[in-house]
Amino acid sequence: MTIYRQWVYFMAVLDKSEISVKWNVFLSRRVEKNKKSLPGTIQAALLTLTKDINENGPVRGNWPNYSSLSGTKHHCHLKKRGRPTYVAVWEVIDNEVRIVEVTYAGTRENAPY
Repeated sequence: MTIYRQWVYFMAVLDKSEISVKWNVFLSRRVEKNKKSLPGTIQAALLTLTKDINENGPVRGNWPNYSSLSGTKHHCHLKKRGRPTYVAVWEVIDNEVRIVEVTYAGTRENAPY
C-alpha cells in the first residue's frame, strides 16, 4: 500500500460518517499507466464504472457480463460487443472502511482471472 493510500485509509478510519455514504475507489499503478493507451470509449466506460462503484458499491450487477470472481474480486465488460473485448477487474481492499482498487483494465485476453 503506497503512502497516499495509507493516508486515505487513515483519514477514512477517522471519519466514519463519510465512509458510510461512498466507497473510496483507486486505480492501481498498472491501470493508471495503461489507461492512456485504451480507446477513448473504454476510458469513458472505466470512469463511469469507477463513479458507479463509488456511489453504489463494488457489486455491479447492472454492468454487462458482471460476475464475482471470489469473495472480494469482481469483473465486468467495458465493451460488450466486438473485438477485442475490454474488461475491468476490481477488488475490495477493506469492507469496513469501504476501499476498492481497480486492479486491471484492458483486453479480455490478458485479464488476470
